[in-house]
Amino acid sequence: MYISIDRGSDSPAYLQIYSELRKRIIAGAFISGSKLPSKRELAKDCLVSVITVDHAYQMLCDEGYCEMRPRSGCYVKYSPDSFFPVSADREKSSDSTETDAVSCDEVPFSVFAGMMRKVILDHGERILMKSPNIGCTELRSAISRYLSRCRNISVSPEQIIIGSGAEYLYGICIQMLGRDKKVALESPSYEKIREVYTVNGAVCDMLAMDKEGIRVDELRRTDADILHVTPFNSFPSGITASSERRSEYLRWAGARGAVIIEDDYDSEYSLNGKTPQTLFAQSTDGNVIYINTFSKTIAPSIRAGYMILPKKLLPLYDRTVGFYSCTVPMLEQYFLAEWLDSGEFERTISRIRNKSL
Repeated sequence: MYISIDRGSDSPAYLQIYSELRKRIIAGAFISGSKLPSKRELAKDCLVSVITVDHAYQMLCDEGYCEMRPRSGCYVKYSPDSFFPVSADREKSSDSTETDAVSCDEVPFSVFAGMMRKVILDHGERILMKSPNIGCTELRSAISRYLSRCRNISVSPEQIIIGSGAEYLYGICIQMLGRDKKVALESPSYEKIREVYTVNGAVCDMLAMDKEGIRVDELRRTDADILHVTPFNSFPSGITASSERRSEYLRWAGARGAVIIEDDYDSEYSLNGKTPQTLFAQSTDGNVIYINTFSKTIAPSIRAGYMILPKKLLPLYDRTVGFYSCTVPMLEQYFLAEWLDSGEFERTISRIRNKSL
């Protein structure tokens, strides 16, 4: 099989091979279950090393297009029929919003169901047990590993708190930090953020934005104790904060002794394949709380999310809201741990990114 390699291109040879094979697989040139040429054969045809082809094959496997079978070779795994088609006239549920980044139809139901069955068989009656207050060890450890390998966030499982979605975690945050605090929000922002803080007794200060994020003069104006931001693809404006503006957020919080709540609900779907640097990873002051959920990346019915606390806020959490029981069932937690550790989470994200290119 011949693939033309542009020797003058800035793109490495393995990326060129990967891109061409991915294109041919999506176009149907290789059907599901068919075998790709051996690494040695393709390396000879393309006049590259076997290691170069191996890198390309590994990328295809990492993104769910193929799978390596020991002592057999690389086989195509991708098939359009593995996904449920999205109906153009499908009605949205009454509580859905324009923040929906991807349909749950992007997740192969057969894979979802198979993994759920595996979890039930592996864990048995443990799925009926009460969860630890901050979530089960298996899920918190799986999240910690995922963040380390994919998001450049290095935290211990003890810093991760599991809860039933972002709105629940917003409420936990304001109860922990103090209902008498003033919270600065992006204007415009997702309306439920303001509603959760207001119903918990906090005062909200809406800060105007420009194309790079919250305006610097607005940051300097506010006397808020907490800054809640969605740095990537803020809803409904769609604004992604520039790296300079994100640094400004951190400088503002450091100078005021304030806390930033980073709402990272949508950054996994960055179309350039590189998710943005999180404020949590950039912070050196330990003043950023990171929140993310699985409702956007797996299915809306998965009412599970997590927040990461800086180590210095753990005693405050234990003292103020640590008594709350975990609101996510053990079956869901075990399933999410398996989904993350199996690599299916990353493969699903990669498939969706590639379909959007």
